Amino acid sequence: MLWSDPENKPPAELRAAQAMLRRMAWVLAVAAMVAAALAVQAR
Repeated sequence: MLWSDPENKPPAELRAAQAMLRRMAWVLAVAAMVAAALAVQAR
């Protein structure tokens, strides 16, 4: 990449959407772990 190349940053709206999706992925991953732990414990 050359110094003269323009920066490849997405618009603020897209960055906000990506951040929200990352947070939702973490929430879903934690919820899946909790559900799996409760399912194992319930046996």
